[in-house]
Amino acid sequence: MRVFVTGATGFIGSSVVQELIAAGHQVLGLARSEDGAQSLTAAGAQVQRGDLADLQALRSAASTADAVIHTAFIHDFSKFQEVCEIDRQAIETLGAALAGSSRPLLVSAGIGPRAQGRVATEDTDPLTDARMPRVSEQAALALQSKGVRVSVMRLPQVHDPLKAGLITYLIALAREKGVSAYVGDGLNRWAAVHRLDCARLYKLALEKGTAGARYHVVAEEGVSLRDIAESIGRGLNIPVVSKSPEEAPAHFGWLAFFASIDMPASGALTQKWLGWHPTGPSLISDLDQARYLET
Repeated sequence: MRVFVTGATGFIGSSVVQELIAAGHQVLGLARSEDGAQSLTAAGAQVQRGDLADLQALRSAASTADAVIHTAFIHDFSKFQEVCEIDRQAIETLGAALAGSSRPLLVSAGIGPRAQGRVATEDTDPLTDARMPRVSEQAALALQSKGVRVSVMRLPQVHDPLKAGLITYLIALAREKGVSAYVGDGLNRWAAVHRLDCARLYKLALEKGTAGARYHVVAEEGVSLRDIAESIGRGLNIPVVSKSPEEAPAHFGWLAFFASIDMPASGALTQKWLGWHPTGPSLISDLDQARYLET
């Protein structure tokens, strides 16, 4: 299968590219830079130059592909509304290129705070919250009415010893502030998955997935923020402290919202549907050996 992958040189996308090529698929990867293009070529992929805002490049590449996997997202929280709009337009453009065909489109979305105090499942609908302007899932599933075989990959904190989703920003903040913090009792939870397990599930969803499905790329249902903060504290050799909800905005900045909410999620149905069995290290295990904590 010829698969067009956005975000092909990114943290998740690069692993997806390697997984697909190892399984015998041909990959066309989106690359913004010459360095990115060279890394894709070295991995055995073909290259489509462009970025998420280059809708013509997206349209052209998707039109020549048997399937599309959308892993790209611009992680610039200083202009979050703007990058969410770029993401929405990119998803709609990819969908338009596949409309009326049986060619699958996998769209990445965040797990987010979906279940308000309970564990989110694949059947849990996304929350409507002005603080969460990313609408990747909504934009993707709206394409079904246009004849697109689309499904959604809901991502938790994706980790390895080099990077760990939002936790990477918590580490930078802890280094800057000289303390590793959590909010209140720190018992709010974030779901997690190892990067290589994540890539394997994308391949399975591509090969075995069902149109309209919402898959949870979840190995660990929920790791407490207190445990995360304590691991960061050990790695940086700094104190671990609790911040009250009133203190959180001043300490965490834009991260305060995420650091304060409970985001557990189950991947049990996804594992059953696709025969996916995560085997990678746990989030805390990766954090405890994280090399970037030493710099």
